[in-house]
Amino acid sequence: MRNRWRRWRRALWTFMVVGLLVGLASLGMPLSEQLKELLSDDGPVAAETLAGIQEWTEDHAEEGSHEDFKTELTRSQRARIVHTGTVYVCGSEHKIIGIMKPDEIIGLMKAHPAWQGRIDHKGEVWLEEHVAELSATCKEKGYIGLDAHGTLSLFEGKPEKEKVMRTFFQIDIKSMESALPKEIVNQLHNGIRVQDLEEYNSVISTFSDYALDSEAGGSMH
Repeated sequence: MRNRWRRWRRALWTFMVVGLLVGLASLGMPLSEQLKELLSDDGPVAAETLAGIQEWTEDHAEEGSHEDFKTELTRSQRARIVHTGTVYVCGSEHKIIGIMKPDEIIGLMKAHPAWQGRIDHKGEVWLEEHVAELSATCKEKGYIGLDAHGTLSLFEGKPEKEKVMRTFFQIDIKSMESALPKEIVNQLHNGIRVQDLEEYNSVISTFSDYALDSEAGGSMH
C-alpha cells in the first residue's frame, strides 16, 4: 500500500510540474524563477522535505547506543586518537583534538550529550553531532546535477568539475526527458544551485520521480 501511494503521488507530482511550468511560462517568468517558484511551493515537495528531515534524523538516531560504544571503548583500556565534529545532511566538519584515555573520552561525551561515538577500522574515536542542516560548504558551493553515469549527485561547484560530495540514485534519463521541459533537463545537466535544506530536499524529491532504483537513497563521498 505504501509503495502504491508513493507511485500515485509521484505520478501526480509529475503532472503538476509540467502544468505549473506551462502556467508560469505563460506569465513570462524566466526559467530560473520558474524552478525557484516550483521548488518553493507548499504541497508534495514541502511534505517530502519534512519527511526527508524526519527520516534522516531517525536514521542517525538509531546508529547505536552510547552503552555499546562505551563497552567497546573500555574493553582495551588503551588511549586513542579522538576526532570531534558535526555531520550534516550534506557535508561534515571534523578536527582531531588529541589522544585520550577511555575515561577521558566518556567524560567528554557526558559534557556533550548530543554527540554520538564510534570507533573506526583504525581504532580511532569519532565523536559526532548529527544536524539536520546543510554544511557551510554546501550552502556556498552546492549544486545538484548528473554525473557521467546519469546518477543524481551533489557537487561542490558546477557538475563539469566532477567534484562529487554525495550520490543519490541513477536517473531514467529517457523518462525524465519525455516528462519534463527541455529547459529544466538542461538546468539539471548544468547544475541546480541549492543553498538551504528545503531547496536541497525539494530538488531531490522532484527528480526522484525518475529514479531507476525502487527506493531512492544516497551515499556520502
